[in-house]
Amino acid sequence: MSETQSIVVKYELAQPPEKVWRALTEPKLLAAWLMDNDIAPIVGHRFQFRAQPVPGWDGVVDCEVLEVVTFERLSYSWRGGSDELEGYGGKLDTVVTWTLEKSASGGTLLELNHSGFTPKNAFAFENLGKGWRGKLAERIERVLTEL
Repeated sequence: MSETQSIVVKYELAQPPEKVWRALTEPKLLAAWLMDNDIAPIVGHRFQFRAQPVPGWDGVVDCEVLEVVTFERLSYSWRGGSDELEGYGGKLDTVVTWTLEKSASGGTLLELNHSGFTPKNAFAFENLGKGWRGKLAERIERVLTEL
């Protein structure tokens, strides 16, 4: 079995875990900072993220909820991509796990662990890493302050 890589990003958010949980599990709130989706925090629920297609990606991420611990942890598979386009690393078969922990200030320490990237997924690993580390925290905060 080949070695895999993970993207790990920690966000410090001002809102309590209960609000952050809503931003991770309610389709309209999640869409406001990530992508259109039909998520439901129920183990076994299959859903999709949908975005504008780009070269090497049809704009669809197929997911299945793997773990739900309300206000603490949410995990789902993250599959997508294409084996047909040269240079884009083939299909992804990865897992996204969100861990929420109440901070001393009453806010939330939110950790993302996007795991399972193989060496051939280097293009997706690099680009998803940029996305997860980019302005996501600001986008989540904006959605949370409107709740």
